Amino acid sequence: MEFRDVVMQRYATKMFTGETVSEDLIGQLLEVIRYAPSALNLQPWKIKVVTDPQLKELLRSASWGQPQITSCSHLLVFCAHTDLAGTVDRLDLAIQAAGGPDEMRNMVIGLARNMAGSMTPDETFSWARAQTYLALGNAVNGAKALGLDSCPMSGFDPQAYSRVLDLPAHLVPVAVCPVGYAADQPMPKMRFPLDEIVF
Repeated sequence: MEFRDVVMQRYATKMFTGETVSEDLIGQLLEVIRYAPSALNLQPWKIKVVTDPQLKELLRSASWGQPQITSCSHLLVFCAHTDLAGTVDRLDLAIQAAGGPDEMRNMVIGLARNMAGSMTPDETFSWARAQTYLALGNAVNGAKALGLDSCPMSGFDPQAYSRVLDLPAHLVPVAVCPVGYAADQPMPKMRFPLDEIVF
C-alpha cells in the first residue's frame, strides 16, 4: 500500500472484532514503531503491550469505559521515559557497541548531556512526551500498512494506568493505542482546508 493510501485509509477505530492479531504481525508493527524518529536518537519511550483480558478490563475503567480498550487484540501503552540521564547513558553504550565513530558519539552525547542537565523535571516530561508522540504516529500508520486498525488515545487516567500496570515512576503513560481488526466503519474523513493550516 502506498503511504498516501495508508494515511487516507487510517482512522480512529472505536470497536474491534476481538480477533487476535498474530504475534508475527505485532512484532512487525513494533519494529516499525522502534524506528520512529527522535531528537538526538534518544528514543525516550517505552511501550507496554497488554493482551490479558482482565488487565484490559481494569484499564477500560481507567479510560472512561471506552470499548476499544477491551475489544482490541493488543493494547499498546506508550510511556514517556523521564530518566533522561539514564537514557543518554544507554545511547552512549549503544553507539559504542555499534562501532559508531568517536567524533560523532562525543558530539551527540555531549549535546544530549547538556540538554538533560538543563531541563527541570517538568520540562523533561514535556520533552519526552512530545518525542513519544512521534512513535505513536509510526504506530497508527504502521498498523494500517500491515492491514491492521488502531485508535490513538489520550482519554485515560495515567495514574490509574500506572497503578494497574505497576509501572516505575520514571515511565509515565501518555498515550494508548488499541490495535486489531475493525468492527466499525470509518466516518468520512474531514480536515481543515490546506490554506487554513499553511501560512
